[in-house]
Amino acid sequence: MNNVREVEVVVIGAGQAGLSSAYHLRRTGFEPDRDFVVLDHSPRPGGAWQFRWPSLTYGKVHGMHALPGMELTDADPLRPSSEVIGAYFDRYERTFDLRVRRPVDVRAVRDGSGGRLLVETSHATWSARALINATGTWDRPFRPRYPGQETFRGRQLHTAQYPGPEAFAGLRVVVVGGGASGTQHLLEIAPYAAATTWVTRRPPVWREEPFDENAGREAVALVEERVRQGLPPRSVVSVTGLPLNDAIRRGLSDGVLDRLPMFDRIEPEGVVWDDGRRVAADVILWATGFRPVIGHLAPLQLREPGGGIRVEGTRVVGDPRIHLVGYGPSASTVGANRAGRAAVRDIRRLLAEEPAAA
Repeated sequence: MNNVREVEVVVIGAGQAGLSSAYHLRRTGFEPDRDFVVLDHSPRPGGAWQFRWPSLTYGKVHGMHALPGMELTDADPLRPSSEVIGAYFDRYERTFDLRVRRPVDVRAVRDGSGGRLLVETSHATWSARALINATGTWDRPFRPRYPGQETFRGRQLHTAQYPGPEAFAGLRVVVVGGGASGTQHLLEIAPYAAATTWVTRRPPVWREEPFDENAGREAVALVEERVRQGLPPRSVVSVTGLPLNDAIRRGLSDGVLDRLPMFDRIEPEGVVWDDGRRVAADVILWATGFRPVIGHLAPLQLREPGGGIRVEGTRVVGDPRIHLVGYGPSASTVGANRAGRAAVRDIRRLLAEEPAAA
């Protein structure tokens, strides 16, 4: 096969999970370019953070945890998070000489000869003994389908395309989704919009008690159980509820966070419920989350009947060469750090047990 490059480990993705994994590979003796390679499809450092909207300042970021080995200090809370974290990731890559290759699109991962994996990309094919998949979710926004959706005369967009609140000035906006993004969008948009309406499939769950270490462990355990069963992962936020902070309390008291149940269909001028309620809208903003970016793993047939990939820790149960970091229970900044370390530990053990093919 032409243009095949051999390494021990390929890391796909250079967000928090990928950089954490690369750091632990380097720290335990793997050399970049010789023993491992990090492939990232984004144009510059920063992972998904580089695509966040300008009004999401660093001070509004919830639970950003530093990468291993280098703290993020003296960050301006009023500066856009895309700039703060992008610069931090760039500095991190250079400090630890991780040599991330970008932009590189990974198209497919297949079985190769001698127990190796073939990682087919837009630039070359890499042959590896193990793979760390750290592709996150940003590139796969989820937008549910509702009857009449194609007839809507206004604008529909997803959180992934959110431009900031000023773009909604004077418009009637329906925000769909009960997670952190949906509430943040509403609180930002309300002062500019002519009207806002919030709809969610389930009533929001507000968390008044502090989110301590025990609560975090319990939440992660619930998500972890799903992926252990081979079910599609849910976000950690979906089992923790939303923090009832001062901004949320103001939104509840002034009616901005007055939630309605999910509408039943969409019409040219707005949204409609079966009981006859109608809300006119110029914009429908889908804050409906994301799905894991794992389509390139399809040739390996890792999916279980439940629709997900069965994972123990970070290791794919059906193929111990594959580790999913930033998937399910490790889809948080602190979780990704721990998962990167665990994945590297398991991979070192695997490679020690299985001698390289001649």
